[in-house]
Amino acid sequence: MALTETKDTEIRGRRYGDPSPAPGGVCGRLPGRGRDRGQSAIEFLGVTPLIILLCVALWQCALIGYTFSLAGNSADEAAHTGAISEGSRGQACRDAAEKNLPKVWREGMKRTKCDDSSGLYKATVKLRVPVLVPGVFNLPMTIEGNAASPLEAER
Repeated sequence: MALTETKDTEIRGRRYGDPSPAPGGVCGRLPGRGRDRGQSAIEFLGVTPLIILLCVALWQCALIGYTFSLAGNSADEAAHTGAISEGSRGQACRDAAEKNLPKVWREGMKRTKCDDSSGLYKATVKLRVPVLVPGVFNLPMTIEGNAASPLEAER
């Protein structure tokens, strides 16, 4: 087999020296292009589930981050309220932990742990992470928020 030079005309199905077709090909299209119709639609349909899956994963990551933020803030408020309250510090601590939580996270909240030791009042809040839609289903994992506040001197 002899080596021949490949020309653009051979790729389009013509032999060297044949007259070129009118601009735009036969009936305004290049020959062989008819089988590519709808290719971008098929590619889009193939990629769409991946795009949706990525969006769902990003939304779940946002819910996990929001739960971290809520747990930390709730623990801060509980520790501060427990440290400055007079009387029943434990009950004040638990009430403050639930005070500013959204209803969905409040319902999925595990028991708040409040205690004082070595001049600090410590609070631990555990929240469950919702799956995709808050209030429908929670993941079995919990997010823990910890905080401490110096005890106020009792009078």
